Amino acid sequence: MSAEENKALVRRFLQAHAKGDLDTVEGMLAPDFVDRNLIPGQRPGREVYLRALTQFHVAYSNTRYDIEKQLAEGDEVVTTFAVSSTHNRGEWMGLVPTGKEFKALQTLIHRIVGDKITEEWSPGSNLAELAQQGLEQERIERERIEQELMVARSIQQASLPEKVPELEGWQISPYYQPAREVGGDFYDFHLLPDGKLGLVVGDATGKGVPAALVMSSTRSMLRALARASNSPGDVLEQVNDLLVTDIPTNMFVTCFYAILEPKSASLSYANAGHDLPYLHRNGDAEELRARGMPLGLMPGMSYEEKEIELDVGEGVFFYSDGLVEAHDPKGEMFGFPLLRELVAEHGEEQSLEEALLEELYSFVGEGWEQEDDITLLNLRRSATRT
Repeated sequence: MSAEENKALVRRFLQAHAKGDLDTVEGMLAPDFVDRNLIPGQRPGREVYLRALTQFHVAYSNTRYDIEKQLAEGDEVVTTFAVSSTHNRGEWMGLVPTGKEFKALQTLIHRIVGDKITEEWSPGSNLAELAQQGLEQERIERERIEQELMVARSIQQASLPEKVPELEGWQISPYYQPAREVGGDFYDFHLLPDGKLGLVVGDATGKGVPAALVMSSTRSMLRALARASNSPGDVLEQVNDLLVTDIPTNMFVTCFYAILEPKSASLSYANAGHDLPYLHRNGDAEELRARGMPLGLMPGMSYEEKEIELDVGEGVFFYSDGLVEAHDPKGEMFGFPLLRELVAEHGEEQSLEEALLEELYSFVGEGWEQEDDITLLNLRRSATRT
């Protein structure tokens, strides 16, 4: 074959290689083909070469080889080409996909006898080595992400209350379960003058360190301002005006803030765009509605304030969207109707949160990967005084 025919053959070979067209690649390799681009543990034969190509395309997509230069001398063809591919399908050499695009400039030399490729090697880093370099970069990136997740978890854990307040005649039961990729959930208690208790459940948008920092800042603002006012709406208004000047673009915080007067059993509350808590009484579950925009969106917001009284056995259930937005294997959401039904059914039980979690785990099934933080807080007026 002429030099031009050899170059054309290599171009067809590389096109099939990039597409993962194994039949074409196999048909162009000589039976005694030798791969000299080996990584530790590989053997130079044809079967290993094809297996490695298969494994690469199982893990990578959108693979392109753009040929920049070709030289031919005798039975050898030297090809320089740009490689681009995205690791988004499956594991490759022990690393899970990251969605990152891998790019490199590659030079390969092929020896051709007749119309078959008998050898392949590289004067520099071969494709496998370049892929390994890309994998090392991915490993470093994953370690960075894991470090950020650890920081976010530590911020969030440090922001949770150290203990649950004990009030005569009242049961307060919090539950918090973070997702792997930490969100912005938080809850808190404020010990206020005259024996009153502030209760907060909130959620900062986003994931990781940004959400954790916004959550921590919001919690600190609430704590600082709560002792100066008996009005939940006034507290949310002040926090909003402080937060709006510093919060990152496209982030906000939903927050439900209530103040309990234990002796009179009155609960005043205001809501900054958070999921509506449920008042469980007389075998039913009623939404506690109060108008108000999420915190940090715009200045000068006002927050409607309301008040209820709780009888013995009644209570209020607060939660975050990680519960209602959990999905079953078919993609169906747990949802508000089911939650409301369950609160009505189990609301007067002392372990409402345990009943809800049991229903949740039954709903999502085995192997469920939690998508968002789950925060539950149940406030209940005891049937007997302790």
